Amino acid sequence: MKSDFSKPQRQSLIGVVVMFADTLRGVIKGLWPLLIVWIFRLKDYDKFSVIVGAVAIIVLVAVIAYLKYLNFTFFLDEKNQEFVIRHGILNKSRLAIPLDKIQQVNINQSLIQRIINVHALEVDTAGSSKKEVSIRAINHDLALLLKERLLENEYETDGDITAEESDVRVKTRTTEKEHPFIQISLLTLFKTGITSNYTRSFALLFAFVITTYQYIEDFIEAAGYEEDTLDSYFDPELLLRFITFIIVGILFLTLFINLGRTIIRYFDFKITRKQNSLLLSHGLLSTKSTILRPEKVQLLVIGRNFFQKKLGIQDIRISQAFNQSTNKKQLQSAIEIPGCDDKERDTLLKFLLNKIPEKGVALKPSIRKLIFMIIKSLIIPLGIFFFVSYLSPEMRDYIIFLPIYIIFVGTIVFFSFRNYRLFVNNNFIIKKGGAWDVDTQILAPHKIQGISLTQYFWHKSSDIGIVTLHTAGGNLVFGLTDYTRLKELTNHWLYQVETTDKNWM
Repeated sequence: MKSDFSKPQRQSLIGVVVMFADTLRGVIKGLWPLLIVWIFRLKDYDKFSVIVGAVAIIVLVAVIAYLKYLNFTFFLDEKNQEFVIRHGILNKSRLAIPLDKIQQVNINQSLIQRIINVHALEVDTAGSSKKEVSIRAINHDLALLLKERLLENEYETDGDITAEESDVRVKTRTTEKEHPFIQISLLTLFKTGITSNYTRSFALLFAFVITTYQYIEDFIEAAGYEEDTLDSYFDPELLLRFITFIIVGILFLTLFINLGRTIIRYFDFKITRKQNSLLLSHGLLSTKSTILRPEKVQLLVIGRNFFQKKLGIQDIRISQAFNQSTNKKQLQSAIEIPGCDDKERDTLLKFLLNKIPEKGVALKPSIRKLIFMIIKSLIIPLGIFFFVSYLSPEMRDYIIFLPIYIIFVGTIVFFSFRNYRLFVNNNFIIKKGGAWDVDTQILAPHKIQGISLTQYFWHKSSDIGIVTLHTAGGNLVFGLTDYTRLKELTNHWLYQVETTDKNWM
């Protein structure tokens, strides 16, 4: 196998199929309005012309795909410590990525790539909002070798090492026996699939019921029934059964979708330990492989709800450095490990954080936090509803849903306030919050890149404020709580950042 990355290399020749599929998908995506019109008017065209046109498009796409393959090369510039990619058909481009800027290297495999037995290698940097490089078709062994080389730390620690010696070291690690670490079973994925996303499910059900009720009312009005005889056409018991049937049906549909999504995405989830890193691989239709190193972990979140607690499982999300320009990017960059039991959770925490975090001293939110949540979630929405009902009397028909709303939202507010805590010790900062899905965020002080203290003028008399801890993997926000205590903690955290010998990455 060719592994001399100092010389320009092309992708696997069979990868032309992947590039053909990518190019064809791009053409369809860009011209889909014209294609739809063309399909509907297909009978107006001569069949021979249609066939010739289709063949011409396929041939053109194939030529473009081959030129993309031919002009795409990659290599390692050992002298300048850069990963260099050349690509382009008419306009040739050269992209050079410094090795010390590479944040993550993932090996993925779509359904087409799985059929032709090639993999995609994607390179991320901490300051980019998209994938810097995507090598669409590469042999799996070569991809693993290149991945190890791109994530090498020996470039910085040993300036006298030659390219041949570095290659030997990487080959030794690549061929080294991998130790099984954690494997998520299909049964665990099933448990996770049926116990997740309940908040979204309830919101969907609530909106669907209200919309269905409105449609029924509009249909009866359009049918010409008298408003005063509406009760004679609807049996309240029958209507209640109908709504119950709809709720149960949507609930099962939502559970089925969540279950299917979880199994397809996380099927055969394996975590393998390779020296000082973890290799995560998963996927049914398309497989994804990710290397996780403890030093790159920024924020670690453990989430579980009531049902997951009873089943003894929890989901773990690990945030690494990302571009903070979009929240979507933050969600995409987070590594998710579904359905870990308590033992697997503790094993991961020990490996990633060197120890299991302890809660330490607790900070509780001020009672004003509860008052603010009640005003925001109950008083303001109810005020808007009654105001709109005053202007539009037909809205009063929905007043039967108010008790359900008040009980549901009031319960969420109560448990959110009760669970909202910040725990601090010398080694970790732990924030706990949530009503149904309770998340525990864990942050090591040396990962902090900035601290913001906020106190509005109406909070000064109560001596409360908000603290925001900025990291390269997202922010940890806690408030409203004792502002004097927050200032003391801020000084302590800044002192820890300045005096620690640990790196944030």
